[in-house]
Amino acid sequence: MTLAIVLAAGSPAASLPAGDDTALVDRLAAQWRAAGVTDVRFAADLDELADLAGGSTGPVVVSGADLVAHTAVLRHLVTSPVGPTVALVLTDPPAGGRTTVREERGQVVDAGPAHRLDGEATGIFGGAVRVGRDDLPALVAAARAAATGRLADVAAGHGDGGGPRVEPPGPAVDQVFTGLTAQGVLVFAQRVRLLVAHRVDDESGLSGARAEVAEVDEDRAELRLSVKEKDDFFTTYFVSTWSPYVTKAAARLGLSPTGVTMLSVAFAVAAAALFASGGRLALVTGGVLLYLGFVLDCVDGQLARYTRNFSAWGGWLDTMADRAKEYVVYAGLGWGATAAGVRYGWALAIAAMTLQTVRHMTDAWYGVLHDEAARRPKAVGTGGGGIGDRLNAASTKVQADTGSLSYWLKRTVVFPIGERWALIALAAALFNQRIALLTVLTWGVLAFAYTGALRTLRARWMWVPVLDTLDATLHRDDGPLAARFPVARRPGPLVLALLAVLPTILVLLATWGYGEAYPRWTVLLALVGLLLAAGGAGAAHNGPLDWLVPAALRAGEYLFAIAVGVIGQAPAWLIFGYVFVLTLHHYDLVARLEKRQPAPPLHPATLGWEGRSVLLAVAAIAGIASTGLATLGIYLLVLFVASVVLAWFVRPARVPAGAGRSTTI
Repeated sequence: MTLAIVLAAGSPAASLPAGDDTALVDRLAAQWRAAGVTDVRFAADLDELADLAGGSTGPVVVSGADLVAHTAVLRHLVTSPVGPTVALVLTDPPAGGRTTVREERGQVVDAGPAHRLDGEATGIFGGAVRVGRDDLPALVAAARAAATGRLADVAAGHGDGGGPRVEPPGPAVDQVFTGLTAQGVLVFAQRVRLLVAHRVDDESGLSGARAEVAEVDEDRAELRLSVKEKDDFFTTYFVSTWSPYVTKAAARLGLSPTGVTMLSVAFAVAAAALFASGGRLALVTGGVLLYLGFVLDCVDGQLARYTRNFSAWGGWLDTMADRAKEYVVYAGLGWGATAAGVRYGWALAIAAMTLQTVRHMTDAWYGVLHDEAARRPKAVGTGGGGIGDRLNAASTKVQADTGSLSYWLKRTVVFPIGERWALIALAAALFNQRIALLTVLTWGVLAFAYTGALRTLRARWMWVPVLDTLDATLHRDDGPLAARFPVARRPGPLVLALLAVLPTILVLLATWGYGEAYPRWTVLLALVGLLLAAGGAGAAHNGPLDWLVPAALRAGEYLFAIAVGVIGQAPAWLIFGYVFVLTLHHYDLVARLEKRQPAPPLHPATLGWEGRSVLLAVAAIAGIASTGLATLGIYLLVLFVASVVLAWFVRPARVPAGAGRSTTI
């Protein structure tokens, strides 16, 4: 239930005629209803706004009375999936005391008058903000403070009750927004693209804005807006050029985004089956189906944006389905390569899956790092022109040069999902399964080295301890054994996690040419080394590179499981299956991180990375490695399914308003 509060106080535009014998403020109220809000109220002053917001049990939209926009703009704000609190941001020039804003990575990191932002403003506040339920106390505090002219009182460290005004008066809605941001509320920015939105002061401005609105075909613009503004090269030129037609057809057929996601899964599974069967016709057909499956993978997000049909469940499912589809295709390629006589066909598939998962873990956590850095501009850099500063400036310049060669090279070299699927489809159709896996591995390793090196340098420059702001135990995936290990404050959790991987790598390399009689007890060497990482479980994760700890732990556990399987002579497909189940568990944690969700309902029963590894080590030494991998894998899969049912169907988790479909990686 969303409440919209139209605040007409201090706005000369409120009484302007909007046509049809209605005032602009009444027309705006009708648009909010059409945009999907449950109730619309008018507030005569800031105290009344505070009373209405304080009594609400759901999200609240606060709007000035001077906004002229397409109804779709308002609907996009009401249904925005980027976060619970979202503000409309325009490119109009500052006027009438309106608040200017500075954005970074889609977040409003500063707001105030133009002179205070000193040329760093990226837009103006659009006169409307959707405030999530958890941020309503901050909204009430901002309204109360603005009503008494003491906005400084709501800012952190300025609660002495006698501070001076921090902003000039300006429109009432701008004062409220300034007070909201001053409290450190995480506010996301919604930009207006293809559609029209303006704030007006007089009849001349109103007339011009209404003329601009009338010139735009709202539905056509919304269909174009369903396509991401900035996407990767393959997606932009080989998918998005025609996928909107599929999106339009899916909407007319009444398909849901989740239904389209399931169709894309079916296409990927069919492609994997064809890759496994082999034969030129099967490989070519599999490549075509894989491409069509990727088109549908794009369409599900486009359909969600076009129909504004967002849900936390849909976003979670989209994230999980993307990874499951890709890894099922790797399994098909591994099966087909092995059937064709390639000795290490399954090994290549396991390596590709492991590499891609560890890469995704670093991608996710670097994104969290960057978002946190954007919210702490004072912690970013020293202005000394160091290498991190120069890299950041160069990256910003390249990203701003949309469509240039350097822009597309930067977006392509990181090997995003569209390029991966295109490469698999082409390599399998033109060559064979082995070549497809080798090319994915080669490009993946190079991309990992490139992004890892640059991100490490930039992260050292930013120095933001993101794991200190989150539940490190959950995202490390520690179990009960790690909680009982003595805390090692030196050399630090990242160094311990990296050192823990080395013994397993050495054991794996040693088994390469030893033959089938490799002694089982050597798995203990890898286990003892792996358990070094448990010493960092209780330590502070506040180093500049500690955001890499989850990825390092994932690598350690996956490699250890592979070593157990190799030493225990387990079938390669079984090793793949066990690691695949682990990736589902870990992607679930990442999806919850991105959607700000709590831990899965049955998370403690997963035993943690160290508990699972100890059980596998015992099975390997007992000579039942295959039984151990199969039993533990089935156990974890059952837990995963049960957690999904409990979290999303039996007792749905409380989610921030607007949580929706994820960004594809």
